[in-house]
Amino acid sequence: MRRLIWLAFILACVVVPFGAYVRLSDAGLGCPDWPGCYGQISPHHAAESIQRQHVQSPDGPVSLSKAWKEMSHRYLAGALGALIVAVAWQAWRARRHRRAAGALLAVVAAQGLLGMWTVTLLLKPAIVTLHLLGGMSVLLLLAWLALPPRLRPVEAPAALNWLARGLVLAVVLQVALGGWVSTNYAALACQGFPACNGEWWPQMRFEHAFHLFRALGEAPDGSPLAVGNLVAVHWLHRLGAALVTALCLATARAGWRQPALRGHLACLLALLGCQLALGVANVLLALPLPAAVSHNAGAAGLLLASSLLALRLRPARAVQPRAAAGPLPSLSKNHREWV
Repeated sequence: MRRLIWLAFILACVVVPFGAYVRLSDAGLGCPDWPGCYGQISPHHAAESIQRQHVQSPDGPVSLSKAWKEMSHRYLAGALGALIVAVAWQAWRARRHRRAAGALLAVVAAQGLLGMWTVTLLLKPAIVTLHLLGGMSVLLLLAWLALPPRLRPVEAPAALNWLARGLVLAVVLQVALGGWVSTNYAALACQGFPACNGEWWPQMRFEHAFHLFRALGEAPDGSPLAVGNLVAVHWLHRLGAALVTALCLATARAGWRQPALRGHLACLLALLGCQLALGVANVLLALPLPAAVSHNAGAAGLLLASSLLALRLRPARAVQPRAAAGPLPSLSKNHREWV
């Protein structure tokens, strides 16, 4: 069971950033049906249909290379799902980790539906963002099963416990905001850094920026989404990065007194530094694909590091005062005579 968990965890570490690569390389609709590709098991078998669609729309989302990217992601995700089913089966047989295994199965089932809706509903931002969060959830659950036996619990004061939990919540919200930026193609809505389009507080429109039930690039009424909406999405993600940075630094400062946590905190700070550098590079270099995919992988690493830190911490036990010493027992007559 332990080997299955580790194998699934390693595969999830590949599937999550590969999904970002598929999306960022504009291959999310490389096969516009689900679960096959034009009703076939692979792009090789559907090459004639793909070529016909590509000739009709050379700049569209369908091409043979994009189809292979999309189907490769589906194959990897299917293998991961099979491994998680095997983990759950072993968990129920061994009567261990049943709740975590059940949660994994539920998330994987939801991920399958979201993957189908991502294609059939033409990359709706809400569906794609939920699909990203579902992938992060699978990775996190597998990490909770695989890594805690190697991480020694540490007693920590209440302030550090609350900071660590607040950091996890902030990172989750920031990952969701990052997914919303990516799925709405708002990564380049703000030019320049640290200012946005030459302004410290840019002109923004929030009325449709975070509406969940709308198509890609459109307002709820079907009109094109305004540039101010994309600026609002991007700028809020930057503010979220500032909040995560502040909480990371506060958590590291509060926990550095614990020698057992210093390695973990150093890893957390290193991941934070890489994420900030990649975020700035994405803006200044006009979203190069390697930096954008690495930013997604870094978000997963930061979520894992912060969540495992919160999982390691235990409330500090109160020191019980020592009982006052009572009177010395009296010596018996024989003892007094012996003395």
